[in-house]
Amino acid sequence: MGWVALGRCAGGGGRLSSVLSLSLTSLASSLIFTILCILTLALTLVTLVRAEDIFEEGKSDKEILDNLLLSTRYDKRLLPPVQDADFCCGMRWPGDATGLSNRSSTSSNDPKNQYKNQNNNHYTSHQHLRTHLRGTLTVNVSVLLLSLASPDESSLKYEVEFLLQQQWYDPRLRYSNRSQYEFLNAIHHYDDIWLPDTYFIMHGDFKDPLIPVHFALRIYRNGTVNYLMRRHLILSCQGRLNIFPFDDPLCSFAIESISYEQTAITYVWKNDEGTLRKSPSLTSLNAYLIKNQTITCPIKVSWRGNYSCLKVDLIFTRDRAFYFTTVFIPGIILVTSSFITFWLEWNAVPARVMIGVTTMLNFFTTSNGFRSTLPVVSNLTAMNVWDGVCMCFIYASLLEFVCVNYVGRKRPMHNVVYRPGENPVTQRLPAVLSRIGIILASPLGKKKREGGPPTGATTGPNEIVTCTNCGPNPCTHTTTNGCTAELRKKEPPHPIRVAKTIDVIARITFPVAYFMFLTFFFIHYKGTS
Repeated sequence: MGWVALGRCAGGGGRLSSVLSLSLTSLASSLIFTILCILTLALTLVTLVRAEDIFEEGKSDKEILDNLLLSTRYDKRLLPPVQDADFCCGMRWPGDATGLSNRSSTSSNDPKNQYKNQNNNHYTSHQHLRTHLRGTLTVNVSVLLLSLASPDESSLKYEVEFLLQQQWYDPRLRYSNRSQYEFLNAIHHYDDIWLPDTYFIMHGDFKDPLIPVHFALRIYRNGTVNYLMRRHLILSCQGRLNIFPFDDPLCSFAIESISYEQTAITYVWKNDEGTLRKSPSLTSLNAYLIKNQTITCPIKVSWRGNYSCLKVDLIFTRDRAFYFTTVFIPGIILVTSSFITFWLEWNAVPARVMIGVTTMLNFFTTSNGFRSTLPVVSNLTAMNVWDGVCMCFIYASLLEFVCVNYVGRKRPMHNVVYRPGENPVTQRLPAVLSRIGIILASPLGKKKREGGPPTGATTGPNEIVTCTNCGPNPCTHTTTNGCTAELRKKEPPHPIRVAKTIDVIARITFPVAYFMFLTFFFIHYKGTS
């Protein structure tokens, strides 16, 4: 029994020693953890004291940025924390910190008064939207036009150069007012700062800048970041080629975040500007900008509706004077020149042929030379209508000459040979005299010589008759002359007279019809535009 009791006492002492060892281990761990916390706190205090020294006067902006962008306090992979809901589209100039405060002056029950514009003191729709997107980073955008290059008619492309400015608020980049710099030039820290992943939605191409540095990056005291980019775009515009050149091409491009949805980043136009700002030295090379607007991308035309998007519309007009002096006025001159043949003699073959063929060839040359620079489309355009109708008038004038020449050279009735260029009445005089002699020798002629008209014959006041009282040589004139006459059967119209009548009709119908076409063409297509 004694040995058993001794064994039990030995087992109890082992458990006591193990408990004591565990207590000592926990105490040591607590002491070590406490020491580490004290060291960390001391190091933090030292770091803050040293960080305060970087804002002292005499420090360069490089030194300030190097300390602001330390990996222990700044991570460019993270979005800037949104701590100030008043930072929106109506903020003041980035150097003015008053635009980021003044929260207590507004009532919390009235969101319209709470988010007033600090510049013009009026409520905006973007600010109202900002109250519902608290925690969303707002990027303020503005565009400054620099130049507009000449359009390419064959592809409807315009070259546009502009400055794209983006501003946002990053509280991690605030620095003390004890620094001598109003802003820090962070162009050399471009790869170390968080930047919006803005890309362009457009139809066209980018044109590389002449110099590699084409952006500016500034950080202001209050943490506002101003990012400025120079862009040169070649835009493929939308034009109504069916009424070219009376259309007004629309060139559009949009900006959008490629990876952050609208709940994370919201793009707004700075100060709610409705139009683009233009540089005082804006150069425009045959690019006539008549209207521009800055809007939010409509949801129905946005291919990603849950991403914030801003759109720029540039509406151009074409130089009407260029097309009138190059296409329309030369075409009018050539068509009206083909009408000159109607005032020439019907038998002036060389002159009329030369005018008709020359105007047709000249119009073909002018039309084809200009059409080679136009965009190729499969539908009917205004230029096709113009070319087709003008060519039809020129060709119709040439056909009119062919018809007149054919009619004028046609053999007349009664086998009488006419010599072109002489009076047809003089040419027919021998035949008329021979017929008069036959009539006088007949019994019917005797009745007519007695002064009475033949039985059943009546003469009108303008009927051509042969008179026997004109002297030794009979003559022909109307019945209103009052002399004794005998009725002569009316002859068919002379071919030369028919040819000249066709020319007279063409002198009136062709110019009138062409004038009506011109009136309809310009009124219709100009009104359609």
